[in-house]
Amino acid sequence: MQNKTITVNIENGLEARPIALLVQEAGKFESRIYLEIGTKKVNAKSIMGMMSLGLTNGDNLTIITEGSDEEAAATAIAEFLTEAK
Repeated sequence: MQNKTITVNIENGLEARPIALLVQEAGKFESRIYLEIGTKKVNAKSIMGMMSLGLTNGDNLTIITEGSDEEAAATAIAEFLTEAK
């Protein structure tokens, strides 16, 4: 299991299109991927779950991955949330 805490830094915010792209990115991995912020923990492969988080720039969250490609999954999601343009 990998846990990685990051601060969201996306120029254009996390509205429907960036969330859909994030879900697509998560779907590339076999590992289970969850994003946790406060008391909420959602499956990063679920568009509805991700929309329910209401992420904004500057939010601190934890990426939790578990599976055969957990390290690559955690890195890819972290990069998406901190470097996406």
